[in-house]
Amino acid sequence: MSEGQQQQHQQQSPLHQLGSLSTGMMVDSSIPVQLVSIPPPNQVSSSSLEQQQQQQQISSIPSSSSATTTTTMSNQGAFYNLTLSMALEIPPTVAIEEYPTEDPQLHLQHLPNQQTIKPTVVKEGWIFKRGEHIKNWRPRYFVLFTDGSLRGFKKRPDPGNYDDPMNNFTVRGCQIMKTDRPKQFTFIIRGLQWTSVIERTFHVESEQDRDAWCTAIAHVSQSLPPLDPQSTDVEMSDANVTANSMNRLQITSRESSRGRRIQLDDFEYLKVLGKGTFGKVILCREKKSGSLYAIKVLKKEVIIEKDEVAHTLTENRVLRYTKHPFLISLKYSFQTEDLLCFVMEYVNGGELFFHLTHERKFTESRTRFYACQIILALDYLHNRGIIYRDLKLENLLLDNEGNIKIADFGLCKEEITYGRTTKTFCGTPEYLAPEILDDTDYGRAVDWWGLGVAMYEMIIGRLPFYNNDHDILFELILVEEVRFPPTISPEAKDLLAGLLKKDPTQRLGGGPEDAKQIMFHPFFRGVNWQDVLEKKIDPPFKPQVTSETDTKYFDQEFTGESVQLTPPERTSTLDLISEEIEQPYFQQFSYHGSATTLADSVNS
Repeated sequence: MSEGQQQQHQQQSPLHQLGSLSTGMMVDSSIPVQLVSIPPPNQVSSSSLEQQQQQQQISSIPSSSSATTTTTMSNQGAFYNLTLSMALEIPPTVAIEEYPTEDPQLHLQHLPNQQTIKPTVVKEGWIFKRGEHIKNWRPRYFVLFTDGSLRGFKKRPDPGNYDDPMNNFTVRGCQIMKTDRPKQFTFIIRGLQWTSVIERTFHVESEQDRDAWCTAIAHVSQSLPPLDPQSTDVEMSDANVTANSMNRLQITSRESSRGRRIQLDDFEYLKVLGKGTFGKVILCREKKSGSLYAIKVLKKEVIIEKDEVAHTLTENRVLRYTKHPFLISLKYSFQTEDLLCFVMEYVNGGELFFHLTHERKFTESRTRFYACQIILALDYLHNRGIIYRDLKLENLLLDNEGNIKIADFGLCKEEITYGRTTKTFCGTPEYLAPEILDDTDYGRAVDWWGLGVAMYEMIIGRLPFYNNDHDILFELILVEEVRFPPTISPEAKDLLAGLLKKDPTQRLGGGPEDAKQIMFHPFFRGVNWQDVLEKKIDPPFKPQVTSETDTKYFDQEFTGESVQLTPPERTSTLDLISEEIEQPYFQQFSYHGSATTLADSVNS
């Protein structure tokens, strides 16, 4: 990879989360906030027909304020680095009017489309909604119902036909704020999504219209009883643990309780492999068996403060229930008073990112070898209802023989089969699929887009879309056509063009056949997929490691550090979580590797 290309890739910000729940207006605490008490109105009327007709003519207006990006950097590897996050911020407001709520617990959550009692319309009309990720204003026809649901549509729906909205929130227990930034006649609805305060920003054409909407929303909010978090669909976040997931956790917890509890003292700590905001990853040797592992040690306090509980628990669940030759495996997970610990398979062949940086690009034959193993791993996850959502070179490791190991499962989403979708905005900017950026529901086809980006990098030596400005980058991903050099083979070009289709329904692998459609592509003609699975094909490159403890492919900045685990300072947050029985975040976290064989797991 050339010097310019190295700089390009180093400037990327691999994100372990770009969650829409933490995105919103950052209000300066030094700005005075005026609380306004609003008595319940006698009548809340809908917008007049004339206003609605006028508002139907409005068109999307690009935001005048661009998002600023704050990135916490750590080691370039996604498995052995522990945090990379980005917050998209809006400038602080100058003056805010806040509408009170009777419920101290504020919720802004997605609602199920089906209601047990048919609600009636309180108010409806055209509103500009600000995009959560690409900060432009989009006209939506919103309908507010007596049950607190606020549904947004691209077109004005026929009376009584309010199914399949683009947006579906509840205003129950919310806060409403008026502001004239970033545009005049703006109002913000703020609520609590689990532990995250989230906001949605709206803009109308007049002060009168804004007052009418704010009054109507406040009236509906105050008329409803407090929200039961267990009764709603919290698809806006990955924090929900389904009944099936909980049952699996309980089963595993009972299994692990039969054995002796794993502790930090059971390991000898050799070298630091990576370090970040959440903690560090250390090469260790289990004293009892002499086996080498990579132990990821995370600080509970920081995980809670940065709202990473859901992603951490997801990673733990996925690691527990997956066994595949091309996925990193989990041996143990356990916790101390202040730490969470993942004891994982250790591989020392380096990241594909490292090797591509030094070699500039790979041959099509070598790329095909890696792609085959990645496809089988993703197919395995998809068959179990898991989408990966963070495929990138930094998460593709090599073992000491040169075979792929996919790592870092914090952004996985469970129970997504063909036809089922999710909406959470997350991933690494340069690898985000268009449907994620477009504020629409998406499914497992996002993983095949990620495969297309990774293979494009390997074969051509650069990203298909890149810009330092993430807003421009996102626009390129959405509208720019993929360009190919003349040196690429017709089969490779056709494969990459199919994987990088912007419409997920037209994308290669986007149909019900999923990975099978990709496997039958001419680029993979002659591949014996069973031989790939059983590692009967010699890797095209073998990492030059001299021993199990050789860490030449890890950053020397970290491998030379002390392996000592420093206890965190006592803080109010840590005091709150000091007793596991008093906090629900990490119950049933601990795991002792099951006796299930690898072959049983792969073939089940």
